[in-house]
Amino acid sequence: MEQTFMKEKKILPLVLSMSLPMVISMAVNSLYNIVDSYFVAKLSEDAMTALSLVYPVQNMINAIAIGFAIGINSSAAYYLGAGDQERADKAATQGMVLNMLHGAVLMVICIAVMPAFLRMFSTDETVIRMALEYSNRAFLFAVVIAMTLVYEKVFQAVGKMKVSMFSMMCGFAANIILDPLMIFGIGIFPAMGIAGAAYATGIGQVLTLVVYLIFCKIDPLPLKIMRKYLRPQRDVAARMYSVGLSATLSLALPSLLISVLNGILAGFSEKYVLVLGVYYKLQTFIYLTANGIIQGIRPLMGYNYGAGEKERVKQIFRTTLMLTAGVMAVGTALSWLIPNYLIGLFTANPQTIQSGVTALHIISLGFVVSAVSVSCCGALEGLGKGKPSLYISLFRYVIVIMPAAFLFSRLMGVNGVWAAFCFTEFVTAGAGYLIYRKYGAY
Repeated sequence: MEQTFMKEKKILPLVLSMSLPMVISMAVNSLYNIVDSYFVAKLSEDAMTALSLVYPVQNMINAIAIGFAIGINSSAAYYLGAGDQERADKAATQGMVLNMLHGAVLMVICIAVMPAFLRMFSTDETVIRMALEYSNRAFLFAVVIAMTLVYEKVFQAVGKMKVSMFSMMCGFAANIILDPLMIFGIGIFPAMGIAGAAYATGIGQVLTLVVYLIFCKIDPLPLKIMRKYLRPQRDVAARMYSVGLSATLSLALPSLLISVLNGILAGFSEKYVLVLGVYYKLQTFIYLTANGIIQGIRPLMGYNYGAGEKERVKQIFRTTLMLTAGVMAVGTALSWLIPNYLIGLFTANPQTIQSGVTALHIISLGFVVSAVSVSCCGALEGLGKGKPSLYISLFRYVIVIMPAAFLFSRLMGVNGVWAAFCFTEFVTAGAGYLIYRKYGAY
């Protein structure tokens, strides 16, 4: 397959053709957590709280796998744009091996540390027991997740976005069918409670991987995963890790943030830990949908930058910013039009729902402006400039929001934590744009 269309097709149709399948893919991907949470919430609020406590660690595993896969995607697209097929193949091959290793190490470490981690935030033994029932099973699929994400990014690097979309939809379909069957025990399935949610998600991820492998057999990729390229090559690995480590840290920082915020919120009431968990389920849907656009433009940025098409790179960025802001505007509208319904998907407690509505109203005021920093981070990663992207994420998640949440909570109570989200997005938008102007394709 020839990838020259990436530097020849008109910008808006090109971005839409690459991004729309990924918008659908990311929306579907976010529904894994939402669907799990919806059915788990039917068990009890304790079960939902358990899921909220596991989420930061689960997100960290995904972040490391996704982050390094982004490094593979950026490197492969760059080498293809520069006409270096051999290095592109080496990036795909070595990236697969390294990410599988990352997944195996994470599986062992995370299962080992979870009991101690959970007791940092809860003394309720029922909640801790349910959290371990879920995490000990969900984390077993870490290697599968790592492999799946490599194939996802490799297919994206060569412009086959519809394959990613179809594969993810197959996995999600399996998850949504299996969740109620395995959680509540329907038909031949025993009632496994929260453990059933973990198995359903894991099986969905396995199916996604199988679909990718089938497509590789039916229509071989222009990027080859080959045994002769297994030995790591310093310059190829360095480029992948340069972007991958930065992207990983950017994606993992929310896990650190959630843990810090859980500590602040637990001082008011465990109810607010649940509210934060629910918000992140909903936020994941909104931001992952916006991230679908970013997924679509990363190979375009990398390919055109590698081909020396800097003016097209600028045009792609401007188009991305416009589209991302549109997605975030829809998220803001939903947060104000149907907040009770959104929060009510995960709890029936009227007090919890009201607290969640207040949180959603305040936080959503920063959604649209966050499109600036999100677009800048994604564009920089596509250009292979991982460190500047990381600077933006560090600014948002560490330098601004953590101190702001602590300070505002002392001045405004629990609403101060929600206000810190909005405040942070406005400050980070300015910082992100300045960083992109300095390090981007200008």
